[in-house]
Amino acid sequence: MPVIFFILGLIIGSFLNVVVYRLRVAQNLWGRSYCPNCKEKIAWYDNIPLLSFILLKFQCRRCKKKISWQYPLVELFTGIVFALISWKFFVVNDFSTFLPTLYYLGIVSFLIAILVYDWLYMEIPSLVLWISGIWALGFSIYFDIANYEKINSIFQSGVFSGILAAVIAFLFFFSLVYFSKEKWMGMGDALLVIFLGLFLGWPEILLALFLAFNIGALFSVGLLIFRRKTLKSQIPFGPFLVLGSILTLLFYGIIMEWYWGLY
Repeated sequence: MPVIFFILGLIIGSFLNVVVYRLRVAQNLWGRSYCPNCKEKIAWYDNIPLLSFILLKFQCRRCKKKISWQYPLVELFTGIVFALISWKFFVVNDFSTFLPTLYYLGIVSFLIAILVYDWLYMEIPSLVLWISGIWALGFSIYFDIANYEKINSIFQSGVFSGILAAVIAFLFFFSLVYFSKEKWMGMGDALLVIFLGLFLGWPEILLALFLAFNIGALFSVGLLIFRRKTLKSQIPFGPFLVLGSILTLLFYGIIMEWYWGLY
């Protein structure tokens, strides 16, 4: 099954590339794909995820403009994450896993779109945040209602846990934004962690933030060592929040077991 989800992820990743580009230029999301350089529509056989990129030798068939590596990398990354979601949540002969799997596939799709957009444009798209927040909260309410007999404590409620995590994460990031006057962190990051808290819940959000800060720090140090950036350079933090959240979603139990095993 992971292979099927990987292929599905390649297709969704291709669509997410379109979403990111068209959100930026404020265009309809549902039209035919076209080359950003010559504006010619792309034939279906030139729009096969990963494969077309290789067969076309990394360039547009018509204008010969080089195709950005963003496109195959996003497709490949989405495929890998989708395969991991199926490994984590999906059981083919257990119908009860179908809806949670759909839920998390939607979550990671939103996350990847946010990651790419923020990385390219140093901005988190508010439209994606609104839709993703509604998606997370709506499913949490449904899951709580469907499993109300199993909820013995308010802390076992997905809605309560998500809102608690969202509020605490937002207040922490808002304080960074406020006291630094957006020099340390942007308001978009503070709004992003609301979404992260809603689907991760408490205390999983803490690990996601811990991983985000550490991945961001390691990446920044690497850029300084190789002189790709200076201390005054700006780096978007949203991608690291997304990576920390995806790692937490997939490997929270494994990471925490390893951590406590150190003691």
